[in-house]
Amino acid sequence: MKKVIYVLLILLLIGSMLISSSLLYKEFKENKEQEAVFEELIELVEISNNENEESFADYSTIFDKNEDMVAWIKIDGTTIDYPVMQTKNKPNYYLYRNFYKEYSSYGTPYIFENCNIFESDNITIYGHNMDNRDMFGELVKYKAKDFYNDHKIIKFTTKEESCNYEIIAVFKTKVYSQNCFKYYQFIKANDSGEFNAFISKCKELSFYDTEVSAEYGDKLITLSTCEYSGKNSRLVIVAKKLN
Repeated sequence: MKKVIYVLLILLLIGSMLISSSLLYKEFKENKEQEAVFEELIELVEISNNENEESFADYSTIFDKNEDMVAWIKIDGTTIDYPVMQTKNKPNYYLYRNFYKEYSSYGTPYIFENCNIFESDNITIYGHNMDNRDMFGELVKYKAKDFYNDHKIIKFTTKEESCNYEIIAVFKTKVYSQNCFKYYQFIKANDSGEFNAFISKCKELSFYDTEVSAEYGDKLITLSTCEYSGKNSRLVIVAKKLN
């Protein structure tokens, strides 16, 4: 009887190892496939830039490949160099889809469906926090002020313009609770008081003083990703558009 139990345990162990190996291989394969997608897109950008004498990156070729792409986001010195999608009639469509609308656990950064990239006072962009630091995973480095000091600028390019945004606050907060800071609901300020209240709360929660703020009339972007130190926790970065 003991011998039978021993054999069963060995078989279970072998089975577990095979399943684990299979899952690891699947994850590795998916990582490579997703990396290849974005490498292909970045290569297209580089080709366009070699043919373009403008001082900013030319993403026109990529915009033409998917009508859902509304912008490109890039932070120099990080892995953040991605298309930004929006599907107003299909919320969270790109949460688990790549640029070509195929399933991917990575997803693709996308804008909250209620935002208007040309009219909203604040544009919220969501992206996954991957274990390998892909997508918005590198945003966690902004918890350290030294990293912020070297990476203050977010480049955000639409079909119409290429703009720089300067980070004014980096904080974490919880979502899905009654008293949480619903930063994602701030889209359009009705007046200066509402705008200033939002900025004040962001600065209050910030890990450190960036010594940069915003005033009524400034345009903002907000980057949001999961933060794993607590349940339903989010890491949030708010930046203002520079003239």
